[in-house]
This record gives sequence, C-alpha cells and structure tokens, in this order.
Amino acid sequence: MAQTPNSTKSTTVAEPAPLLSVVVPVLNEQDNIRPLVDEITSALEGVCDFEIVYVDDGSTDGTLEVLLELKQSQPRLRVISHDKRSGQSAGLRTGVLAARGALVAMLDGDGQNDPADIPKLLKAYQAHAGSGWLMVTGHRVARRDSWAKRRASRIANAIRRAALHDDNPDTGCSLKLYTRELFLRFPYFDHMHRYLPALAKRENCAVQVVPVNHRHRTHGRSKYATVDRLLVGIPDLLGVMWLIRRSPGKLDSKEQR
Repeated sequence: MAQTPNSTKSTTVAEPAPLLSVVVPVLNEQDNIRPLVDEITSALEGVCDFEIVYVDDGSTDGTLEVLLELKQSQPRLRVISHDKRSGQSAGLRTGVLAARGALVAMLDGDGQNDPADIPKLLKAYQAHAGSGWLMVTGHRVARRDSWAKRRASRIANAIRRAALHDDNPDTGCSLKLYTRELFLRFPYFDHMHRYLPALAKRENCAVQVVPVNHRHRTHGRSKYATVDRLLVGIPDLLGVMWLIRRSPGKLDSKEQR
C-alpha cells in the first residue's frame, strides 16, 4: 500500500501587540504627514513597541494618497479612512477602536504638537502604574497660535473649569496619553475630544498635567474658526455637565468566582 505523506497545516503567528498606539486624526494635511511620521518614529524608536494609526477624515487633498504611499515603507504605519468628513472626535474614536496597543497617545496631525513629548507622557504614566486609572494630558505653556485664538482658548478654559471642575489648564491640547480601555468607557458624542479630562474624572480617573512644547503650523490651514468653536461648545458643555451629574459615583466592585 502506498504511503501518503503526512498532511501539514499552516499556522499564522499573530504579531505581538505593541504597548503604544499613536492615533492621529487628519483632514487635509498632506504636507504635514511625512515629517510628522518621521518625528513620531524618531521619538519612540527604542523607547517602546509602538504603532502609528492615522485616520483620514474624508480629506479632499492628497492626504490619503500620501498616507498609502508612505505605508509601503513604514511598517508601523496603519491607515484608516472615512468616506466623508465626520469630525475629530469620530476620527479619534475610529483610531482607538482600531488600536492594538494597551496605551493610546493622541496628537493633532498639523505638526503643532511635538512628538518628542510623547516619551515624557509615557514616563509619567508608567510612574503611576498600579495606582488606578490615569490620563496624562499636555499643557501648552507657550502657545504658538494667534492672539485671538489664545484669547478664545483662555476664555473657553475658564468657563469649562468653572462648570466642570476638571482643574485642567489646557483641555484643548490634543497631546494626551491614556489606556484604550479607559477611552472605551467614555460616552461618545461629537466634540467629545475637547472634554476628555472631565470624562476621565467622571470615571474616577486621575488626571496628570505635563508641560509640553507647542509649535507653529508650517503647512496648511487650521480647520476651526474661533467663533464657531466657542458657539458649538455651549451645548457640548451643557451635555457634559449633565453626564457628570448623572454619574453614579465611585462603585466598589469585585469579580465573583
């Protein structure tokens, strides 16, 4: 009787998940992509295992094309795209849902946040490890924006702190680091990215503020008008105040075995 060779089964070995996912929502930032990806890579190379998750929010310039081209030479880069513009909060949520890292760092795609600050936020988080939830958020101590934008930001921060008691001097700074698990506990709504420290405190999470660098925009234009940002923030602020009032407070719980 002829013998048949033993059958072999091919197995796919899952790639280990990185510690950190850097999530970057973008809209029409084609000229800022390559330098920012290079800076993120330089900042984190040798610091920890990481991936870079770009979410293109329906850009109408060459943003998606640049990302897809760059992906061929950047194995850590992942690219996700929205069919239509959905907003920064939607882009952030899409990126966090896709993230493979236990930790998430978020920064704007316009190059004004400095990726060299990410290791500083990571170090602050790791020093707190084992002491409960923590969100580390940047504070742009030397803003490189126009006078009108800085003035509007100061007013908005003052109103927000008085209403939400989140004790955060610069909630508008996109550079933040937190666990993916924490973010997925937050209620999702449009513009939620402006209220992450308050939402974190609603989950009994500590928030640590770290001074970070801020840079001039070198390419492209800002996607926000000052007046529009202030007006749209009013119903959002009222909504977050309602969420905080409806919070059940601290719950002590344990798994039953």
